[in-house]
Amino acid sequence: MATGTTSAPRAPFTALVLAGDRAPGEGVAAAAGVAAKCLAPVGGKPMVLRVLQALAETPEVDRRILVGPRPEARDSQPELKALVDSGAVAWSPPGNSPSASLLAALDRIPASEPVLVTTADHALLTPTLLDGFCARARATEADAVAGIARQETVNAAFPAMERTALRFQDGAICGCNLFALLNDRGRGVVGSWQEMEAHRKRPWRLARVLGPGILLRYLTGRLELADAVAHLAKRTGLRLATVELEDPTAALDIDRPEHWYHLRDNP
Repeated sequence: MATGTTSAPRAPFTALVLAGDRAPGEGVAAAAGVAAKCLAPVGGKPMVLRVLQALAETPEVDRRILVGPRPEARDSQPELKALVDSGAVAWSPPGNSPSASLLAALDRIPASEPVLVTTADHALLTPTLLDGFCARARATEADAVAGIARQETVNAAFPAMERTALRFQDGAICGCNLFALLNDRGRGVVGSWQEMEAHRKRPWRLARVLGPGILLRYLTGRLELADAVAHLAKRTGLRLATVELEDPTAALDIDRPEHWYHLRDNP
């Protein structure tokens, strides 16, 4: 009888959904008349429920943890409250920043489990998009992976949606609020994020963190994306990678009232 080795099954992802508001009365929440931004309806359904449903239907994902919103906002939405009360979705309290919230939630997840991070305002996520990102992130064999989309692709599909872009020598990219932390080492990237987040309003300190040379190359349009990733990998001591997503909806989070007005009637 033939014998062989069988590889161990891959651990499924635990999904962390960031749903905290930066400040009371956040713009999208005010425009929609809801207690927290993640409860703003898209296609008649609170966008946080759309995200949680997409994750529930994603084969690569096993467990879901919602990070925020505040308990009173969470419990104001009966379906969301029922999901948390039943244990179908775990809940972690929001911190004073997205990175602090994420670090606290990561402490609840065994180091052996890969983690998928996204946001509750990513209302157009689909199981197909999520599953594809997770599979391609694993294939990089990196410690941490970020999803990106080409700005030209996003603009062609959604010309009325103004998106923030990073402009590299080889093209402009939009972030997709999709991150894979594939092992315990990969979680170390959150500490670097926290450091850069603390300096986001002090450019001179941010330059000191990133290095003036790399920042100058970016500002003068001479930095390629691969070089930026390599620089961050060297600085953090981690294997970092990006996955380019062809579906333009991957870049459509709802972080401003005008985004919500544009997408709120989406099916």
